[in-house]
Amino acid sequence: MKRTLLIIIATILFTSCSSAVKFTSSSTSKYDDDNSEVVTVMYGKASYYGSEFDGRSTANGETFSNKEYTAAHKSFPFGSIVRVTNLSNNNIVIVRVNDRGPYVTGRVIDLSRIAAEKLGMIRDGVIDVKIELLK
Repeated sequence: MKRTLLIIIATILFTSCSSAVKFTSSSTSKYDDDNSEVVTVMYGKASYYGSEFDGRSTANGETFSNKEYTAAHKSFPFGSIVRVTNLSNNNIVIVRVNDRGPYVTGRVIDLSRIAAEKLGMIRDGVIDVKIELLK
């Protein structure tokens, strides 16, 4: 009985991991030139992760790195691709959702530092953004 249960659990784990998409980071987001269809648009405030979060686990179990183009959103599914536009300078970055948050009233997305740098928001810390969930 225990062996059967162990085999079932192992099978589920291996099959669920086999289709996982590997996201690799580079000096630019891998989706920078993406013209995907927009599913949802929202506006709000964005902030970014401080260096103290590097190496911690995200809500989806990944290890957080401020050198990858990732973000936290309260409801978008993990793995969602999101185009974020800084409304004050029109800089754009595309990130992948791998965490939950932000948990500060009025904020709609938390970005990795590399994404925040691309948006030109490091000095301001919190900015007004347009967020587009891509298909």
